[in-house]
Amino acid sequence: MVERIVVGAHYGLKDWLVQRISAVVMALYTLLWLGIAWFEGGVDDALWRALFANGAFRVATALFGLALLWHAWVGMRDIWMDYVKPTALRLTVEALTALTLLGYAVWMIDLLWGRG
Repeated sequence: MVERIVVGAHYGLKDWLVQRISAVVMALYTLLWLGIAWFEGGVDDALWRALFANGAFRVATALFGLALLWHAWVGMRDIWMDYVKPTALRLTVEALTALTLLGYAVWMIDLLWGRG
């Protein structure tokens, strides 16, 4: 019998699903932007301001950003688990990655709903 040593890592289907679902969310948002640009004949400052004045568009943008950050987290965590073998170093770079991505999330929310 093979004994699996669990060291806090996630295994399998959950991470696979996160990567696929977040990729679909990002693809749909990209298609939305392409459709808007095609329908409007391009994107200028006035259209940009009008889009982001709409709360639903800001929510869609936030969902895109959070999907991107979650996608990045799973990918980077897997890279750190595969290539950084010393546990303390791996946990350090994982924590720094998580803090960086959290900072990006806070910054994004501030840009979308901040004191603009």
